[in-house]
Amino acid sequence: MGRGGRPTGAESMGTSRTDDLPRMGIDERRIGVTSRKKILLVDDSSTALLLSRMVLQGMSYDVVTARDGLEGLEKAKQVHPDLILLDVMMPRMDGIEACKRLRDDPATASIPIIMVTTRGEEAIAEASYAYGCNEFVTKPVDAAELLAKVRNCLGDWEGT
Repeated sequence: MGRGGRPTGAESMGTSRTDDLPRMGIDERRIGVTSRKKILLVDDSSTALLLSRMVLQGMSYDVVTARDGLEGLEKAKQVHPDLILLDVMMPRMDGIEACKRLRDDPATASIPIIMVTTRGEEAIAEASYAYGCNEFVTKPVDAAELLAKVRNCLGDWEGT
């Protein structure tokens, strides 16, 4: 609140003063601001995005979405997620190529990646792990299995 009990600009818009820190290039964790962990969902299926978002937001994670591998790479650099859930079959750039590029970029190389796909063949799983994914889940996703793998990758067994 500003003087006289009036809300400041940020408060009147329903945002906190820390919402713009990542956009300004400030890592919230370095200055002691605690925030919920961010998960980037990269999938071209609206249904898959909706279901995953519902499961993850219900566990108090902040969720950001992208519709293909190229957009996923851009968002990963912009929002610095704590975890990426990455579909395999997508337009413009598939998940395996996106995983490889995320691992090749020092800015995103250490972000855990869970591949989430309908393509559960052994060759797809092997390629995903070869290019650096941490976990592999097949669709339709079991919510309990997905949450267990998310928590494992984040070292977060209490939720956020």
